[in-house]
Amino acid sequence: MAAETAGTREVLDRYNDAFRLHDPGLLTDLIADDCVIEDSGPAPDGVRREGGEACLARWSELAGNRALRFTPERAEIHGDLAVQPWVLTWGDGDEDRLRGVNLLRIRGGRIVEARGYVKAS
Repeated sequence: MAAETAGTREVLDRYNDAFRLHDPGLLTDLIADDCVIEDSGPAPDGVRREGGEACLARWSELAGNRALRFTPERAEIHGDLAVQPWVLTWGDGDEDRLRGVNLLRIRGGRIVEARGYVKAS
């Protein structure tokens, strides 16, 4: 279990770095061919993307967007599951930020599933 947790942490750290550093290239070998993403929006159910290419395209678009500032908070790792809270900022006002969490399932050194949730009023 300790090796699995370490592998999950390593993948999560590289994933977060791609968004923090605006470097989509860091995502290339982190996404499984059968990856599934469930985005946080649009409400109420978000958009589901299936397959490594679709997931890479979506995350690359977000990671490369320099107008967004992604700040990961302290994550919890439970075997192959990472619970990653974050803050997304796109301006200087209080209304220009959003808090959320990603649940990422990581197997064999690749992300196989990701679900995003946001706090909303």
